[in-house]
Amino acid sequence: MNLVPRKFFLDDFFDDMEPTFRTNNMKCDIYEEDGKYVFEMDIPGYNKEDISIDCDKGYLTVTASKESKDEVSDKNYIRRERSYGKCVRQFYLGDVDEENITAEFKNGILKVVAPKKGEIETKKKIEIE
Repeated sequence: MNLVPRKFFLDDFFDDMEPTFRTNNMKCDIYEEDGKYVFEMDIPGYNKEDISIDCDKGYLTVTASKESKDEVSDKNYIRRERSYGKCVRQFYLGDVDEENITAEFKNGILKVVAPKKGEIETKKKIEIE
């Protein structure tokens, strides 16, 4: 039986040695408004230039990537938690007007508006003879 918890005093000081994997750090709210899909996605720590948005065959793909800067510095780091890498989220939108999708990025929040295409009436009345 171990009476001392694993994270005792400064034990977490050296957690950088263990591999850590971020789950999904691009949290998103999706809602429908006036015939449009609206995505509001949190992407903190990135600049507008770090984000790309693609729409292909009804799939909206948001990619945020940040390059690692190999700086030689005289800093004696005790812990480094800010990471670099790439995050990707993909959503299936179906039949949207890909030419009129708009996006804006402000204060770490990406807002993408995807207008739906006008619905085509596919229902057909069949007369009985």
